[in-house]
Amino acid sequence: MDTTLTFASSALFVSLVGDAGNWSGTPIVEVTPAQRGNLTDLKKAGLLTTHSDRGCVFAYFTAKGVELAKSLDLDWESLYAE
Repeated sequence: MDTTLTFASSALFVSLVGDAGNWSGTPIVEVTPAQRGNLTDLKKAGLLTTHSDRGCVFAYFTAKGVELAKSLDLDWESLYAE
């Protein structure tokens, strides 16, 4: 895992990667107010971007995010790089 991320930001990234297979590689982002800063950390680290569509926010993994996700031993179907 990227050592510049906090534990909470890393946990959010792992959660999004783990859910990506349920959303064709672009998981829905549902964060608590406390996790908003962690989502910002992931964006600043260049791991993902987000897009809102009809009130839902979706995560799009960047090439760097896909590379990091693939280094984790998680069961996911696919990730779409931006």
